[in-house]
Amino acid sequence: MGWEIHPEGLHAAVTEAAATGLPVVVTENGIATADDTRRIAYAEAALTGLHEAMTDGVDIRGYPHWSALDNYEWGSYAPTFGLIAVDRGTFARTPKPSAYWLGDVGRAKALRLST
Repeated sequence: MGWEIHPEGLHAAVTEAAATGLPVVVTENGIATADDTRRIAYAEAALTGLHEAMTDGVDIRGYPHWSALDNYEWGSYAPTFGLIAVDRGTFARTPKPSAYWLGDVGRAKALRLST
């Protein structure tokens, strides 16, 4: 989409938001790409920054990844943001490797390096 890709910016954003004295919930964070290996790398870098902010004392209350499903946005089904692909003909849903990766991170309660 021509957007800058800077997952490390999440650390700065939540740290600045925490200066209000309120807990922080990240409402949308992800990457628009058809390359799921880039999605995993992006999420890994973003979550690393989030973990560092938490270690620094930022009260993070939530992080829903954007988005669960490839969805219709800005008049198109592209670009894809989702952890789950959607067949537009049958509406069948297929989890991408990034969905499994993020699930593994959540179950382990620890950031795992992508392979």
